[in-house]
Amino acid sequence: MTNNNQTTITAEPGKQEIVITREFDAPRELVFKTVMDPELLPQWWGPRYLSTIVDKMDVRPGGQWRFINRDAQGNEYAFHGVYHEILAPERVIDTFEFEGLPETGHVTLETMKLEELPGGRTRLVVQSVFQTVIDRDAALQSGMESGINDTYDRLSELLEKARSERYER
Repeated sequence: MTNNNQTTITAEPGKQEIVITREFDAPRELVFKTVMDPELLPQWWGPRYLSTIVDKMDVRPGGQWRFINRDAQGNEYAFHGVYHEILAPERVIDTFEFEGLPETGHVTLETMKLEELPGGRTRLVVQSVFQTVIDRDAALQSGMESGINDTYDRLSELLEKARSERYER
């Protein structure tokens, strides 16, 4: 069995999208519940050196979300969007916008798919479609790759903890 517990970020030249793929040693239902739980989200969302505050997380079509990352100096970086589709436990479609960009309108359409794999594993695939290739390239140059890697490593650790607690009961 191939160990695919590394995050893969694919950005083909000239395309407006980024595709993020990661496998987890956890059942799809557990991955979905963990990702969509506002109580658990601060434990895995964003790089380790930032804390995360869930300002808003109304998980339903048309519901809004807003998360704030805070660094050790108190600087805040906010992100928000709207949920368009919630199909538990297999798909979530939402928008994503970083509030720190100088001009507004840099909205990304994100589709997260969770695929069941043999052995109680799950493949997460996130497709982020940007409005322009320039927006996509700017996101890549912003250092988002290390943040994504850290985020999904933290999610993997949280899922492992949840699985081990479940088996201890």
